[in-house]
Amino acid sequence: MPTALFYLFSGILLVFGLMVVGLRNPVSSALSLVVSFIGLAALYVSLNAYFIGVIQVLVYAGAVMVLFLFIIMLMDIKAEQRRKLKPVPVFGGALLVVVFLLQLVTVLNGYKDGQRRLIDTPIDFAAAQSARAAAGKNVPSIERDLAAGELPDTKLVGELLFTKYTTHLQIVGVLLLAATVGVVVLSRREDRPVAAKPAPAPES
Repeated sequence: MPTALFYLFSGILLVFGLMVVGLRNPVSSALSLVVSFIGLAALYVSLNAYFIGVIQVLVYAGAVMVLFLFIIMLMDIKAEQRRKLKPVPVFGGALLVVVFLLQLVTVLNGYKDGQRRLIDTPIDFAAAQSARAAAGKNVPSIERDLAAGELPDTKLVGELLFTKYTTHLQIVGVLLLAATVGVVVLSRREDRPVAAKPAPAPES
């Protein structure tokens, strides 16, 4: 990817990310998050991670954000009123940001393998086949792709999700379903008319 496009998509990601927390209208914040996800997907594509970039658009910018917008509109959340900034929360938030940045810089500087370019680190397909055979993994389509010198990234992600992380995937699905059902129940409860209190009996 050209350098100009990298800075363009990085700027889109940062600007719309700030708009997510800066805008008072929840619908506008959700739509800004969609644009931020698209900028992140473009950065994934620039790293030749095409599968992750497509999933970023389909799952996050598509399904998850539609769910967010559905919940926001169903609950009829109004725009947040402007609040007066207090020095203590602002100082605490700025301190957390500084601590997070220090941790991020420390971790990135300590990870030497992350400083090498992907183009300078060729994939050892023979070692990958040997490691899979030692782990007892035998998926014919994946083995054929590795033998042909191709990286079946989509198949590897699917194999990992539905073998090692099957329980985690099901738990996330149940949590999303429970949250959606809860929002529907809460919205229906708010629409339910309040029963009128019976008039007091006249005193004799």
